[in-house]
Amino acid sequence: MQRVALKAYAKINLGLSVLGRRSDGYHELRTIYQSVSLADSVELRVVRGPTGVHLETSGFAVPSGGDNLAVRAAELLLQELGVKRRVLLRLHKGIPPGSGLGGASSDAAAVLRALQHALGRPVPLPRLLHLAATLGSDVPFFLVGGRALGLGRGEEVYALPEAPRRAVLILFPGEGMNTAEAYRLLRAPRLTAPGTRPTIESFSARAMESSGPAVTNDFEPVVFRRFPQLAQAKQWLLRWGSTAAGLSGSGSALFGLFDKAAQARNAARKLGGKEWQVFLARTVSRREYQARFPVFPRA
Repeated sequence: MQRVALKAYAKINLGLSVLGRRSDGYHELRTIYQSVSLADSVELRVVRGPTGVHLETSGFAVPSGGDNLAVRAAELLLQELGVKRRVLLRLHKGIPPGSGLGGASSDAAAVLRALQHALGRPVPLPRLLHLAATLGSDVPFFLVGGRALGLGRGEEVYALPEAPRRAVLILFPGEGMNTAEAYRLLRAPRLTAPGTRPTIESFSARAMESSGPAVTNDFEPVVFRRFPQLAQAKQWLLRWGSTAAGLSGSGSALFGLFDKAAQARNAARKLGGKEWQVFLARTVSRREYQARFPVFPRA
């Protein structure tokens, strides 16, 4: 019986632009992903028995059975490899669901990484990325980690140069934002206007520059109408020393980046006791992210 455990790190979006609806019904996006240390814990064991996945959870409440993305990831990999085994999966949820921090997608990617190790059957990276994309738009990023550019519907991922480690303060209003509803409420976006810098170029340049408060997310007007306290909190974060602040994904979590952990702790103390949950974290590099069960071939 093989047991493996892995942290499933959250992500924040250092800017997110919705360019328009594609012919396949998805939206064309431009975003910069960044891994952060807030995490779920994923533990799995592979045993003999009827083929299938048994899930136990703790922490934040999440769907069970086939409605859980981690379960679907395990089932997909077993099918891909033609392996008839039983997977016992345990998730401790430290990432709030519906927060835009990618908890479910990170769990799914962690299962893909850990399960192929437990089975001793590595899947070539191009195929693994394809499987990840069938599970969800963010899942391929969670195979890569660190800082990366996301294109397409978010599933086209390109590693970017790492930035210096920063402290991260995350605020969650206690209620998630449904992604489908956020897109429905979002006004029909326009494609990049003539004369502006190419979106890919501008996003890549932003990633290589020092982060500034001009991080923009097209979902902020929609989500801030639903959670007006977050609009005020963003201004507080910038006032209290955050070098960048913004909504993650389609919400509802807000983040602030700080050069020093003491600044983030000070902001957390000022924001404590209000109607949101506060999480202190830090950015996670790709090297740290890939330290266990790497998906990249070793040199």
